[in-house]
Amino acid sequence: MLVTEREHWPDGPPHELFKRLRHECPVHWTSKITEFPESAGFWSVTTADDVHAVSRDWQTYSSERGGITAVTAIFPLELMRAMFIGMDPPKHDRIKALFQAGFTPKRIAAHEDEIRRIVVDVLGRLDGRETCDLVTDVAQPAVARVIGSFMGIPKEDDAVWAELMNSTLGASDPDLNPGGIEGAIEKTVPEIFERCGKMIAARRESPTDDLTSVLVHAEVEGQKLEEHEIVMGFFLLMAAGNDSTKATYCSGMRALIEHPDQRKLLLDDPSLIPSAVEESLRMFPAFAHFRRTATRDTELNGQEIKEGDKVVMWYASSNRDETRYEDADRFDARRNPEHQAFGAGGRHFCLGTALARLELKMLFEETLARYPGMELDGRPKFTESAFLNQLKTLPVRLNG
Repeated sequence: MLVTEREHWPDGPPHELFKRLRHECPVHWTSKITEFPESAGFWSVTTADDVHAVSRDWQTYSSERGGITAVTAIFPLELMRAMFIGMDPPKHDRIKALFQAGFTPKRIAAHEDEIRRIVVDVLGRLDGRETCDLVTDVAQPAVARVIGSFMGIPKEDDAVWAELMNSTLGASDPDLNPGGIEGAIEKTVPEIFERCGKMIAARRESPTDDLTSVLVHAEVEGQKLEEHEIVMGFFLLMAAGNDSTKATYCSGMRALIEHPDQRKLLLDDPSLIPSAVEESLRMFPAFAHFRRTATRDTELNGQEIKEGDKVVMWYASSNRDETRYEDADRFDARRNPEHQAFGAGGRHFCLGTALARLELKMLFEETLARYPGMELDGRPKFTESAFLNQLKTLPVRLNG
């Protein structure tokens, strides 16, 4: 069974296929990736317990050795390893600590008023309209401005950076990246380096209090980061900030529109919104998978994994594991579940969890308050990707 074949992913993750794997072969070997014949096969890890085990054992399952996605066609391994998400301890821990100070719950809470102003401003642009696309008209501009404000990006550059992030991470989708993988490598990635290089030069000359400046002036064991490490650290934060909240908000809103009983619960009792946020994260994790590479021969749930094998953790599957969740495919705003949308513990647990939760809470609150009768106005479309688990269009009628 070739899990990543495009035919399985026309409407997002193939949940029936993953359900079958969880029951019949929870650690499953896929021999090839047809679109990328030079890429080796991989192991699919589909249950919550096994994803948790892989996540916590960085000595056996490395992020650094082979990259962090099933396919590594866009960024060379050297650049992947320049992001702390593509490192192993101890270097991972030292670099991640640089970022951690910018994402503490206390610091995120200090931005609460500003983030709400951003959400209110974006929704205010819809005044007088009957329809919109929640992806492009609400989610994208809101998340771009939030992460842009943290990184020190001028507001007028938000759309440019959003397009760069979308075309790089969504490189396999012809709508997000008409130039294909080659176009991303030849045009988009160099433009990211060029634009980021200018910001780095400006921060070297005139330090500020944004996270780009933190990267530029940070020292690890007395050494400043190299330019490519700064660029890739910048890229990682921008990519996470651009895609995570956008993906979960849009799929969560779609679920609420399609399940009016669940939406009514939130309209009648807005204190349930944080619970609905967690349920949205469980059912619609922004990234369908991350990957590790085995550093030694090992065994996982009865399967013999060889040193050098790719091991892919499918959060889109583990978050619907029937052994963890009753009626796992049903959206239940009152469930308030634990989940693996931010990873499954271990060193690589997402440092932006507090920011993502706050953004999602505000987006749900403000959208529902303004448009309690929102309806679909056409067929939503998923990004064509086995990595990004997100809608690229969500047309809605604002007032039902």
